[in-house]
Amino acid sequence: TRLPSLDFILDAVQSKRLQCTTPPSQPDRAARQPLTQQMMSEVGNALSGGPEEEILVNHSGMTLSRKDVRTLRDMCWINDEVINFYLSLIMDRGKNCAPTIFVFNTFFYPRLLQVGHQGLAQWTRKVDLFAFDKILIPIHLGMHWCLAAIDTRLKTIAYYDSLLGENDQVMRALGDYIAAEHLSKKKSSLDIQHWKFVIKKDIPKQLNSCDCGVFTCKYADYISQDKTFDFDQSDMPYFRRRM
Repeated sequence: TRLPSLDFILDAVQSKRLQCTTPPSQPDRAARQPLTQQMMSEVGNALSGGPEEEILVNHSGMTLSRKDVRTLRDMCWINDEVINFYLSLIMDRGKNCAPTIFVFNTFFYPRLLQVGHQGLAQWTRKVDLFAFDKILIPIHLGMHWCLAAIDTRLKTIAYYDSLLGENDQVMRALGDYIAAEHLSKKKSSLDIQHWKFVIKKDIPKQLNSCDCGVFTCKYADYISQDKTFDFDQSDMPYFRRRM
C-alpha cells in the first residue's frame, strides 16, 4: 500500500485545494482531526512489513521510502529525510497564502558553520530571502533536533529547542548570515543590531529522548501559519501517525 500523503498538508498541496484561514486567537485542541479507519490502515501498512526501499511518498521530486517512514514509529528518532520532506511541504503551502515561507534543508546549518556565507552563495543564487516573511532552518546538534526561524517582518531570529536549551552559536551564525546575505543581494548593510534574537522558553517541552524531530516539525508547522502552539508531549503519538 502506497501512502498518498505525509500529514494533512500534503493532500492540500497536491490537490491545489488549500484554503488559507485566519488562525484562531486561542488554541483549540478540539479542532484536531481524528484519523479515520482508512488512515489508520494506511499507517499500519506503512509501518509494518514490506520492502524497506519501497517508495511510499513522492512529491516534487522528493521521495520517502518505507525505511524513512518507519522512523515515525513511536519512540523512534525521525530521520533527516522525513524532516526535509515535511518542511518542503510547509514551504509549498506558503506559496499559496501568507505568511510566505522559505525553508533551508538539514544540510544548511552544518555547512554554514563550515564555510560561512560565501561558501553558500549558490544556495540562494536565484532566491531573494527578503521576499519571504519567514525562513525556517532545522538545526541538528548531533543527537538532537531544534528549529531556528528568521522573521523578516518582525526582524527577529528565534530559536526553538524542545529541551529548552541555549544556543548562542546558532544565533550568531544566523545573524551573520542574514546580514551578509542582505549586503550581497541588496547591496546595503543590514542594521542587525536592531534585530531581536530570542531563545524561546514558553514553548511545548519534550519529556523523553526521542521526539525532538517531531517537535521540530510541529514548531515549523505552527510558526509557518502564525498559529499559537496548542500541543504538548502527549500529542506526539498522534502527530507521528498524522505525519
